Amino acid sequence: MDINFFKPKLGDIVLMQELVKSEVDKGIILLRTSDEMATTIRSYTAVEVDGKLAGFCALHIHSVNLAEIRSLVVSEKYRGLGLGKTLVKKCLEEGAFLEVKEVLSLTYQKDFFEGIGFQVISKESIPEHKIWADCIRCKHFPVCDEVALLYKL
Repeated sequence: MDINFFKPKLGDIVLMQELVKSEVDKGIILLRTSDEMATTIRSYTAVEVDGKLAGFCALHIHSVNLAEIRSLVVSEKYRGLGLGKTLVKKCLEEGAFLEVKEVLSLTYQKDFFEGIGFQVISKESIPEHKIWADCIRCKHFPVCDEVALLYKL
């Protein structure tokens, strides 16, 4: 099994959207348009297994102190290989390189993120610009049952 982590290019967006579609349809991941993904393509890290896209996630910068892990997805076919954990760790490494102080995650996968070292925080402590930029677009807003977690770099 050949596993390759890489920074995706604009030509990868269609495959990325196909991979995440079922999670978007379930309301687990927020929809990102092709244009949104294009303007933030540098924030993504992807992984392929034997030449096929297997997953990706993004490190979105909110401020000089705060970034967020977004759009983490691994194809059901490749779950259990540690790809999601490695994707998050690569984003944390990138955050450390950029000198971000904290990395946020809003997720339904609390145990997964706690296993990497994230700690649960109050949703009230999330910056307002995050809520009004992203959360308001979610089909679950304002009744959100995601858990907010924070990783300190």
